[in-house]
Amino acid sequence: MIRVLVAEDSPTARALLVAMLEADPGIEVIGTASTGAEAVEMAERMSPDLITMDVQMPVLDGLQATERIMRSSPCPIIIVTSQARESDVRLSLEATRAGAMLLLPKPEGPSSLHFAADQRQLVSMVKALAGVKVVRRWRGVAPVPVASESQKRNRPVESGDERRPRSTARATVVAIAASTGGPAALRDVLAVLPQEFAAPILIVQHISKGFVDGLVKWLAADSKLTVKAAVNGETARPGTAYVAPDGCHLEIRRTQSSGFRIVLASTPAVGSFRPSATRLFASVAEAAGKSALAVILTGMGDDGVAGLRDIQKEKGTIIAQDEGSSVIFGMPREAIQAGVVNEVVSLQNLPARLAELT
Repeated sequence: MIRVLVAEDSPTARALLVAMLEADPGIEVIGTASTGAEAVEMAERMSPDLITMDVQMPVLDGLQATERIMRSSPCPIIIVTSQARESDVRLSLEATRAGAMLLLPKPEGPSSLHFAADQRQLVSMVKALAGVKVVRRWRGVAPVPVASESQKRNRPVESGDERRPRSTARATVVAIAASTGGPAALRDVLAVLPQEFAAPILIVQHISKGFVDGLVKWLAADSKLTVKAAVNGETARPGTAYVAPDGCHLEIRRTQSSGFRIVLASTPAVGSFRPSATRLFASVAEAAGKSALAVILTGMGDDGVAGLRDIQKEKGTIIAQDEGSSVIFGMPREAIQAGVVNEVVSLQNLPARLAELT
């Protein structure tokens, strides 16, 4: 039985969440909190398997409550929040930096056409994340160092690093995929990369529908790069990070002038994902060949592995985030076990490695 604590200040929303969760025989709601302070106290006293957390609550908001819980009695936290207000989305994303694992939209209620789908998503995510060992993630990174040639040749090898020979070509396109834990990881990486970063960055982040615009603004707020939602047909430029919008595959094509053009496709989902990391990586393999650089970050599942095989065939470079800095080691582990990864790198060292390879 999965024991869940529900933290939500609205009595109506709180009752709805309890009913949605307890409709599943494998889930028990062991308590409800109407303030962030109550959530902190109950988390310490009751040791739930998982907490659903609103962000707008009295006494302590969801961000402050998440920070305190992760210090005193860490457990998996799912943020359940409104998408209507930009401030709520920003606060929710900040909570992922404090240790929350996932963002879900606040359900609309039984009269909504999407209610059954919302309930399935909530229950499936609770089951997937309950009991996951919570990682006290590294927060913040040092500025990207300018390494000398001798430093590059003598760079310390991390666990699993340099598993396979990589391309010696300078990377001209960087493709990044992430899922659970990805927003915080992306912010930590993009915040450190220099404004003059020498390649365009294409990002597929699995996130609930409606959160992408808020994610883009949140990532941009702390980055010297230009961060934007990708637009169909635009030229992919160095120093710019392009985030896949809702409901579209993000792809890239080489132009006649040897540049790159972004393509958004509404073709069917790949393994339930649209955008799909596999589609992104496959298109980058075709467009950039051995100058492709792919990064697989924290997340559940194996989306992206099939596309990484295409990059491997083209002799591009593939980096996986290491287990110690991953919130969920699923996606990186699947790529490593598939034998397609050239290097395994900690999140803290990733920005410098990207700068080095481009």
